[in-house]
Amino acid sequence: MADTSPIILWIRRDLRLSDHAALDAAVSTGRPVVPVFVRDGLVDALGAAPKWRLGLGLDYFAQALKDKGSRLILRSGDALEVLQAVIKDTGASAVYWMRAYDPDSVDRDTKIKETLKDQDVAAQSFAGHLMFEPWTVETKAGGFYKVYTPFWNMVKSRDVAAPKSAPSEIAAPDSWPESEALDDWALGAAMQRGADVVRPFVQLGEGAAQARLGAFMGSKVADYDTTRDLPAVDGTSNLSENLALGEISPQQCWHAGLRAREEGKAGAETFLKELVWREFAYHLMWHTPRILSDNWREDWDAFPWNEDERKAEVKAWKQGRTGIRFVDAAMRELYVTGRMHNRGRMIVASYLTKHLMCHWKIGMRWFEDCLIDWDPASNAMGWQWSAGSGPDATPYFRVFNPVTQLDRFDKDRAYVHRWLGEPGAKLSGDAARYFEAIPKSWNMAPDDPYPEPVVAADEGRERALAAYENRDF
Repeated sequence: MADTSPIILWIRRDLRLSDHAALDAAVSTGRPVVPVFVRDGLVDALGAAPKWRLGLGLDYFAQALKDKGSRLILRSGDALEVLQAVIKDTGASAVYWMRAYDPDSVDRDTKIKETLKDQDVAAQSFAGHLMFEPWTVETKAGGFYKVYTPFWNMVKSRDVAAPKSAPSEIAAPDSWPESEALDDWALGAAMQRGADVVRPFVQLGEGAAQARLGAFMGSKVADYDTTRDLPAVDGTSNLSENLALGEISPQQCWHAGLRAREEGKAGAETFLKELVWREFAYHLMWHTPRILSDNWREDWDAFPWNEDERKAEVKAWKQGRTGIRFVDAAMRELYVTGRMHNRGRMIVASYLTKHLMCHWKIGMRWFEDCLIDWDPASNAMGWQWSAGSGPDATPYFRVFNPVTQLDRFDKDRAYVHRWLGEPGAKLSGDAARYFEAIPKSWNMAPDDPYPEPVVAADEGRERALAAYENRDF
């Protein structure tokens, strides 16, 4: 007789209905599907902004499922124990999920898969968070790639499966298991008053992600080569927020980029390369998980970075008051929007690790707490790239000058004025909203005088180069 028992769809960072391999596989069986999200220790360990953004995403996704006649069941606790409990409650004989690649998730998922199979439950994971599974991309010698360009050359011509549409309906079980209430989880508690400030900048859910992709391909991708480096210009796709939670798949973005390239849109290939840069970060995290916690280049272990987050210059960096306008504008953008322009990310990272001689881990942890588009692989690789300790890193002797960078990429100071205000004028707009978002304990006010540089651009560069020259690379 055909199996009619339910399939549990374990939802993680894949909050979409279209191009969702695990959902497609479950629906194709014709059996009832029970979507479940588990708030386990890995969820509780998220920083303030990504946890808040996850809560928003779950609420939106639950409604999307409801529109298909389904539900999102919420449970908290150890993931294995929760799944076993839902199996018992529903009589499910299978659990499907989309793969994750960070070491903590891999360890958890491996244990769960082995245990469920031992209990005669069909446990199956599916690809979809990446276009290229990390273990399938190898050098000619059989190893993994440590440099981006050869990685790009290897995968750029690979076939990427065409995205699939969302199912027209999702079969429901005869009775639904109990669910916890999302509001009771208070996933946004740590955001405090900043949530109301950041919320207008969030583009929530699968529909918004698809609209973003369409708008970018329709009007912005042609000029992407130049506008992507101009922080005052809305020249990027802004899809990192949605990719981070799987509200859109990289495959959907890739095929849209291919179509744009075929249409002769100049920036399309650069966009494809940026998608592969994300893949490269996951490739490295899979093969060398130490990138999340230690210097990828082990010869940097003895470098005398400051690791004390209590130091005044670290506090000034976090609060956007270093006295370096490009740095401070970018840090304030982060606090108001939950994101930061990529050029800004390079500048603030270089300033912290080189001008201030502070460990990249300090910056990585701050971004982990503040970014609504936080991604473990991209965040770690980005910080180590900027610091010089990572794979394919910027050369140690390259120290971004935040003053000349401002002259190059924000000539009319539109970006700086948006986030720091016009010189001598009363703060308004986004520059004023920053002070509505920050903790009151910072004791900062809009009429505070702008500070002198903590470390001047030239001084910091000379100090960094002297430290580099005194160690053996």
